[in-house]
Amino acid sequence: MNLAESEQLRAMLAGAGDVVVINSCAVTAEAVRQTRQAIRKARRARPDARLIVTGCAAETERAGLAAMPEVDGLVSNLTKLDARAWNVTPALPRAVHSAAYTRAYVAVQTGCDHACTFCVIPQGRGPSRSSPVAEVLREIAGHLALGTREVVLTGVDLTAWGLDLADTSASGSGRLGALVAAILREFPELPRLRLSSLDGVEIDDELFELIAGEARVMPHVHLSLQHGHDLILTRMKRRHRRADAFALVDRLRARRGDIAIGADLIAGFPTEDAAMHEANLSLVRELGIVHGHVFPYSPRGNTPAARMPQVAPAAVRQRAGALRAAVAETRSTWLAGLIGTPMQVLAERGASGHAENFARVRLAPGTVPGTILTVTPARIVEGLLE
Repeated sequence: MNLAESEQLRAMLAGAGDVVVINSCAVTAEAVRQTRQAIRKARRARPDARLIVTGCAAETERAGLAAMPEVDGLVSNLTKLDARAWNVTPALPRAVHSAAYTRAYVAVQTGCDHACTFCVIPQGRGPSRSSPVAEVLREIAGHLALGTREVVLTGVDLTAWGLDLADTSASGSGRLGALVAAILREFPELPRLRLSSLDGVEIDDELFELIAGEARVMPHVHLSLQHGHDLILTRMKRRHRRADAFALVDRLRARRGDIAIGADLIAGFPTEDAAMHEANLSLVRELGIVHGHVFPYSPRGNTPAARMPQVAPAAVRQRAGALRAAVAETRSTWLAGLIGTPMQVLAERGASGHAENFARVRLAPGTVPGTILTVTPARIVEGLLE
């Protein structure tokens, strides 16, 4: 999400003079610490530039960041993609392509209407807001004109797309499945469409059918699971339970056996005991999670979870390490099972690329980025198929 927005900011501010923009994150305390570190580093590198901070931390940590002597100003996260907030002419189209990336990240939704007890994102981004179908199609058309071979739809709560749009045929709104169908219908030349993190309880029937049966939708689902124990999920105020995660993955695998499962998981959530942590570990093993984003729980101000009994920091770190090790073990077994299987790989910079299931594959030096080629891996070297 931030990558897509940062590329838009880069293009919009290309003629704005000597300006450094920190597009911050506030999802964890560590992210805020890194934001402050990035501000200080940028000031040392560009002492005479105007340094502006935007992003989620510009909302949730506004007073503290504004007080930093390195910062010249803040721009609201809610208006950062509006040229008027920067006093520049909105002359460029929304579609932006960076030579550094071979896939296009298209943000189709932002904000969140939910109230997970650990999360400050609604404070940083406001309520859920969807980009209309026509706007999304225009942006993708711009990317395709520049040679993009894979589009990744992103959002803060991606599966909430469309709920805030008028439900009329003229607008083409509905649920995320309707948007994905519209993209595939409009761009038959687009070979690969990938989805970022999904909330499993919000996957509509049309979206499920497209993930399960449409070859151009990549066989790679990243689920916002957060935990494997029902009591912790209740205290997080999540809307699914452990059994729901298993039912969804079982349904997907029954229809598309090669699908790769990823997940966000939080270690050391307040009140988590050893048995609850074990439920988290078993979720990784039993669901076969091969793409894992593991977050040590980080108390965020003004959230209910910050007022719950906390797990000792050393235990949080240990449990996060155990979760990462479990994902690594599952991933290693999965990669070994892909040896000898022909894969369609999108070449990227650095002589590597990603297969349709998002396995990373080493490629021959000199492979042109953006090329899609068939690779049959024979071994694993340093975690990469080759």
